[in-house]
Amino acid sequence: MKIARFASPDEDPRFGVVDGDDLVVLAGDPMYAGYETTGERVPMSGVKILAPVIPRSKVVGIGLNYYDHADEMGQEAPEFPVVFLKPNTTVIGPGDAIQLPPVEGQVDLEGELAIVIGSIAKKVRPEDYADVVFGYTIANDVTARTVQQSDGQWTRAKSYDTFCPIGPYIETELDWTDVTIQSRVDGELLQRETTQHMIHKIPDLVAYVSQIFTLLPGDIILTGTPAGVGPFTAGQTVEISIDGLGSLINPVRNRD
Repeated sequence: MKIARFASPDEDPRFGVVDGDDLVVLAGDPMYAGYETTGERVPMSGVKILAPVIPRSKVVGIGLNYYDHADEMGQEAPEFPVVFLKPNTTVIGPGDAIQLPPVEGQVDLEGELAIVIGSIAKKVRPEDYADVVFGYTIANDVTARTVQQSDGQWTRAKSYDTFCPIGPYIETELDWTDVTIQSRVDGELLQRETTQHMIHKIPDLVAYVSQIFTLLPGDIILTGTPAGVGPFTAGQTVEISIDGLGSLINPVRNRD
């Protein structure tokens, strides 16, 4: 089931189930209120699709989680997941502009499969991971690469406003074990890899992260990016596609 968060003109954001070209409107946030519908159907052509969730507390990133990406970054494959955080102010939705901050150097895309947490999760066992997962969506872990290299750590480089586009939908029933991630800039393919080649798989990521801090409903875990991360500039368009999830498309502009 695909869940969208959307806005009609002059109305607050609502949630709906994707049904062809329409949205079947839900009575509330399905993460808390379930899947009761209002009986209303809304054409997707007449609404704006928003980021499918705004994390209540955090976006958790996982670094160097594909062998080929670790290699291109000159790193060994990590024995344990490499964890970092992005603030929820980085989150934007499909069609929203990635705004480049006034810093020198390269800014890269990083196409990723994202886990959306659906319930309070603390010290989850790998075999129980599905109990706390609401679904999956597409993410772009935008990174100011030159800043990352000059700082010697990752926080500033990954935390600028708009540096975590997600969407367009949450898929609640995705078989994540072998789906293909593709990333393009103005149509040029930069990344193409399957999740089969993740180093640390999703059950282990949920377990590991939930041992560090409690995950709350709506929190997101970015599962890492494959090789091929590359730059984009203002005026270009970035597209991340994942089998079963569609495409996340964002224009790029300089920050006002």
